Amino acid sequence: MPEQPDRPSDDLLRLAEAYDIVARYQGHDGEQHESSAHTLRAVLAALGVDASSPERIALALANVENTPWRRVLPPVVVARQGRAVQVPVHVTHGDPVEVWVELDPEVGGGRREVAQADVYVEPRTVDGRLVGRATFELPADLPLGWHEIRAEGPSAHTHCPVVVTPDRLELPEQLRDGGRAWGLMAQLYSVRSRASWGVGDLADLADLGWLAGRHGADFLLINPLHAAEPVEPLTPSPYLPTTRRFVNPLYVRVEDVRETGYLSAADRALVEWAGEPVLPLDTDPGPIDRDIAWAAKRAALEVVFAQPRSAARQAAFDAFVEEQGEGLRTFALWCALVERYGPPETWSAPLHDPWSDEVVAAAVELADRVRFWSWLQWVADEQLGRAQQAALDGGMTLGIMHDLAVGVHPVGADSWALRDVLATGASVGAPPDMYNQQGQDWSQPPWHPTELARAAYRPYRDMLRTVLRHAGAIRIDHVIGLFRLWWVPEGNGAAEGAYVRYDHEALVGILALEAHRAGAVVIGEDLGTVEPWVRDYLAERGVLGTSVLWFEQTAEGPLPPERYRREVLATVTTHDLPPTAGYLAGEHVQLRDRLGLLTKPLREVQAEAVAERERMLDALRERGVLGGDPSEREVVEALHRWVLATPSVLVGVSLADAVGERRAQNQPGTDQEYPNWKVPLADGTGTVVLLEDLMTSPRLASLARVMNEG
Repeated sequence: MPEQPDRPSDDLLRLAEAYDIVARYQGHDGEQHESSAHTLRAVLAALGVDASSPERIALALANVENTPWRRVLPPVVVARQGRAVQVPVHVTHGDPVEVWVELDPEVGGGRREVAQADVYVEPRTVDGRLVGRATFELPADLPLGWHEIRAEGPSAHTHCPVVVTPDRLELPEQLRDGGRAWGLMAQLYSVRSRASWGVGDLADLADLGWLAGRHGADFLLINPLHAAEPVEPLTPSPYLPTTRRFVNPLYVRVEDVRETGYLSAADRALVEWAGEPVLPLDTDPGPIDRDIAWAAKRAALEVVFAQPRSAARQAAFDAFVEEQGEGLRTFALWCALVERYGPPETWSAPLHDPWSDEVVAAAVELADRVRFWSWLQWVADEQLGRAQQAALDGGMTLGIMHDLAVGVHPVGADSWALRDVLATGASVGAPPDMYNQQGQDWSQPPWHPTELARAAYRPYRDMLRTVLRHAGAIRIDHVIGLFRLWWVPEGNGAAEGAYVRYDHEALVGILALEAHRAGAVVIGEDLGTVEPWVRDYLAERGVLGTSVLWFEQTAEGPLPPERYRREVLATVTTHDLPPTAGYLAGEHVQLRDRLGLLTKPLREVQAEAVAERERMLDALRERGVLGGDPSEREVVEALHRWVLATPSVLVGVSLADAVGERRAQNQPGTDQEYPNWKVPLADGTGTVVLLEDLMTSPRLASLARVMNEG
């Protein structure tokens, strides 16, 4: 390991370890890398820990050791069903204490006594008080759910949540014992119909889900639908949302809101006029313009919102607002504040505090706008529900598979409303690797591990519940983030970071519990550098992994299909690569060269791409699924036959592959240099493919027949 000029002291390393900061890690090069003392101090500062001097480090060490003893109960207990778990209870030494569990009302409620275990722990003097630790053992037969432990005694009067999670999230019956399902993968915004207002929407999602089901598909994986900014300009990337909990109203189909049908002639004309400039964009092959589409759609939705609702509809809206609670209220208030005061970067200091007097006064003044932004979430939720039902009606067994981004915009709604459980002073990224030698900084604030646990993981749970409301499955982007994240302190380069560990038992367990309650399958995107034990752990908990054909390689060539993992979603390609036709043609190399992203000479990279392609084609011929002079369509179908020969429980097909598209949706390492997340669905000639065209597409039908053979 190279000598570090700013090596951390032993005490600083101890403090970092106490806060789950990984000071040493193995890089992509196989070498051990050590974070500098400056980086560790900066990451600790982002966690709210002062490590600026040896004296401060000693004080922080004493504090972190004593903190558990200052609490009667832990902030939260997360257990697996069928396993007993011991809970420490701290009281004044010698005091009696009674402990019991009050069961989740959703499983019938009730009370369960908890017995004390015969575990002796030496008492400790904390803040001048002798504190003893009693250990209580929760019974192994507690039902799944969000329960509550209560402790009562002379020096104990408190409670904390206890979350009982599935030991394993079981697959639906049709996927067990060798069962399998295939489905389409699409970027919803790119799949437009003649009624889409320039961007694919939730009505298009319903029709696409129904169509895919009729072709034999069992799921439809779409990009994250998380909300972007409430007013223009909108961030194009669905992976950099303002919130992960709520939906982007850009996807609402105006004409499908029930009140649109009851508009007066004058108001209906206003809606039609709003749509006139953007409807022609559905056939425009150029980059998708979300700003124009949302400006038009928002104007139309304002008219519909003003239309009176029936008593039943109003009651349904009120019930939705009540159910979504404080989370919806704060999100809608943030939208109203952005609408009134502009981007958060320009706000006065009091507006950055959700509980300031100024924000409280603004909430009263902007009550009608808060209602509007809440209403948009209600109508989006209704249309999402209809889309899931349409997919199931089309014959799917899972339906819509939603995608959960890894984080949120640094000045978005979640960063504002969840500031207590998100770290400030650091952002999420990735250390240097063979593709990004300077590392990556994704500018997203990470969960604060300690504060998230102190909040009993409720913000995380609430986010999952909302995303899973109308889902048959969920894909977790960068699932390793439930185990550890690369933190880049503010002011540091992306390479000058450190990994911070998370309580994966809690995060994966709660994910499994909420998916179980929703009846959803969970897929973790575990591509890249992931320790083998993580994949084993996820498989043990019933979370599927991810395999992409082009990444499944050995020294001898493509990994044989029989050696793929069973518990994965296997695909030929991914949204960070060109569609298969473009990849086979080497367009990813040409694009990276044009954008200045190559780290080796063009001819060398081209030769490597050609060799990779030829090895794959040779393997396909050896397996007997490809002839001597195949067409592009035949090669694409042969590659999918290869994936079908794997034991993988789920197989995904990019909709772009089903129409011959060649352009990538996203080029990693770029921002403005490439129209990331703005490419409309088109065929190999660049001609736009509308949803109506998919209904009669011979290429889609042919690929679907291949998938149904498997």
